[in-house]
Amino acid sequence: MSRCLTTSFNCFQKDEEGNRSVKLTSRERRFIRFASVEYDGQIYMTPQDFLESFVHIEPKPRDKRKVLTVKDYDVIKKATPPLHKGTTTMFRDIKDHGIISYTEYLFLLSVLTKPLSGFRIAFNMFDTDGNERVDKNEFLVMEKVFSHAWKDKRGLDDEGDMLTVKGSASDYVDDEQGLQRRHMVDTTLIIHFFGDKGKNELQYEGFRKFMDDLQTEVLELEFHVFSKGKNTISEIDFAKILLRYTHLDTDAYDMYLDRLALRLKQVRGITFSEFKVFCQFLNNLEDFMIAMRMYTLADHPISKEEFHRAVMICTGTSLSKHLVHTVFAIFDEDGDGQLSYREFIAIMKDRLHRGFKVSTKIEGWDAFKKCVKQEIKTPS
Repeated sequence: MSRCLTTSFNCFQKDEEGNRSVKLTSRERRFIRFASVEYDGQIYMTPQDFLESFVHIEPKPRDKRKVLTVKDYDVIKKATPPLHKGTTTMFRDIKDHGIISYTEYLFLLSVLTKPLSGFRIAFNMFDTDGNERVDKNEFLVMEKVFSHAWKDKRGLDDEGDMLTVKGSASDYVDDEQGLQRRHMVDTTLIIHFFGDKGKNELQYEGFRKFMDDLQTEVLELEFHVFSKGKNTISEIDFAKILLRYTHLDTDAYDMYLDRLALRLKQVRGITFSEFKVFCQFLNNLEDFMIAMRMYTLADHPISKEEFHRAVMICTGTSLSKHLVHTVFAIFDEDGDGQLSYREFIAIMKDRLHRGFKVSTKIEGWDAFKKCVKQEIKTPS
C-alpha cells in the first residue's frame, strides 16, 4: 500500500482489490472493536458494550455484529426506562437492549472523566430562558460540543489501524459526520432523556443524577473486578487500578507496587466510598493542578496536608487519611513524606484518559470554549 499522508484529515488508501481504506483514530478503533450491533447500516454499541469498553482492555470474542431489525429497535425503545427511573445499575439492567452512537460514546467519556462544573456551565449556556431545562435539539448540540474535545486528528496516532471498507468509505469518512454518517434514529440515551416521542425537556438536576449514577455504575464494575465480593480492595489492588492504563514499562510498574508493599505498615483495605471519592477527584485534575500552582509548588514536592487541602478545595470532598497515606506510599519516591507532583500528575492523566493518547494540542477548557464558539457561529 502507498504511504498515508499524515497531514491530511482524509487519510485513505486502496488495497490490492481496490477497496478504500481509512486510517482510524484510537477512539474510533475502540468503538468499532466493542460495538456489537448494527441498525440501518450504522454500527452501535450496546450499554453492555460501553461498560465493557470502559472497564476491559479487549471486547469479548464474537463471530459478528448482530443486525437489528425494526422489531428489535421497537423492543429497545420499550426497554428504555424514563429519566425518573434511572438507577446506578441502568446500563447493566438494559444490557444489550439499547444502542449508543459514536458521538454519544465520546460524550459519555466526558461524563465519566470531566468535572460536573463543565456540564453545569453548558446547561446554563443552552438554557436561554433560565428554567434549567434543555430540549432535544439543544442537548444534541451540547453533546456534540463535549464529544468534539475527544476527537483525534488523522495521522497523529502512529498506531492507527487501517479499516478496509468494501464498496464505499462513506461510513468512516473523517468529516463533521464521521462514524455518525448513517445515524438517523433516537438512541437509548435520547429516549431516556426526552421520551419515545422526543418531546420531553431535560432538567439539569435529572441530568446531574444521570451523570452521578453512571459514574457510580462504572466505578462499581471496576471496583468489583478486584474486590471479588468483598467490601474493600487491597491497597496493592488500588495501586494496580491507578497504574493499569499508564504507559509504564514492566520494571517501572513493578517498582511502584514493590514500593507500596514495602511501606505498608497498616493493611486495612480501600472501601468503595474512598475509591469513588478519589476517582471523582481525578475528574477535577485540572483544577487540582491550578490549586497546586496557587501554592507555588508546581516544581516542589507536596506534603500530605497540602495535598489533602488542595483536593478539598477542588472537589469539596475530603479524602481519608489512609487513602492519602496510600497515595503517598505509591508516589513518594524517596520516602520523605513528600509527593512527586509531576510524576503523580502524568500517571493520573494516563489513568483519566484510559491510556488514550491526547493528540490535539488544544485541551481542557480552551478546547471546550473553542467548540462552543464554533457551535454558536454555526447556523442551524
